[in-house]
This record gives sequence, C-alpha cells and structure tokens, in this order.
Amino acid sequence: MLSKIVFSGFGGQGVLMMGYVLATAGMNENKHVTFLPAYGAEMRGGTANCTVVVSDEEIASPIASSPDYAIAMNYPSMVKYQNLVRPGGIMFLNSDLISQGPSRTDITTVQVPANSLAHEMGNDRVLNMVMLGAVNATIGIVPEEALLQAVETLLEGKKRVMIEINQKALSLGARCLSQGH
Repeated sequence: MLSKIVFSGFGGQGVLMMGYVLATAGMNENKHVTFLPAYGAEMRGGTANCTVVVSDEEIASPIASSPDYAIAMNYPSMVKYQNLVRPGGIMFLNSDLISQGPSRTDITTVQVPANSLAHEMGNDRVLNMVMLGAVNATIGIVPEEALLQAVETLLEGKKRVMIEINQKALSLGARCLSQGH
C-alpha cells in the first residue's frame, strides 16, 4: 500500500494539522511516512498545503508529483490541484466553499460539508478534523482509532475539551458520508 495525499486550503483552516495527524497516525501504525508542509506568504489567510505519503514499504521521495488523493478546502486549492491528481484518483472538496467541481472526468469527487458540520458541532475550528475523518473513512489509510490516538498525542497539554471536540469531529467526518451529508 502506497498512498500519496495532498491537503490544501487557506492558512487557518487547519490544513497542516490534517496532514500532521494523518502522518502521526501512520507512524503509530508502523507505516513508513513522510510529511512535507508548505506555507504561503501569510500564515492565516494565505495558502497552505502539505503532502503526506503513507506506505507499507520505504518511501523514495516525499514529493507527491501525481497524488492519489487531493483534499481541497477552498476553490483556489481545487483549481490548483485538480490536474495533479492521478487518473482514477479521488479529490475531496469542502462543499461549503466549493460549489463547482473539477473539470476532469477521470477522477472521483467526494463532497464533504466540513464547515457546516463543524458549525453544527459548535466549533468552526474543527472543520479540518471533520474533513480528515471523511477522507480516512473513504480511503482507509489507517484505522479511525489511530487518528483518535494521534489527536490525543498531538494535543497533549491542551485542555481536555479541545482534544475531545477534535476527536468527535473526526468521528463525525467518518460517519457523514454514510449518513447522506
């Protein structure tokens, strides 16, 4: 198994955290992992993206020139990454901010209302974990429990309520597509 994933969006949407949680979960599952973050000129409001590669075998390069999966949290990210996804790959869209899908017909598009679901939970800041939960439930890179544990580890020292709401958001994201959201 070799999965190449690009996470992208505006700074402040938690794009890098999505990748970091997945990379940590992959390491905890004894997978080979690379995590390559990139920031725009500004942190909040600028562009942010990261590439995560998770594999059962050694990884030759952290660069995912033709990713299997792309996660676009906003429209500019969808436009930027739609042509990089390998044919047959999947592009996950934050449907609350992206109304028009990619022009390609050789990739699958999965729409996740991440902003709405996070808002319904009462914390708009967990939209990234909602999206990550939906992505992982769809493609099955790691067990959901590994993501929940990675959040526990990475947010250690934060208020318990922050850990719990992020874990709840992951679980909600994992269920949202099967519930018709």
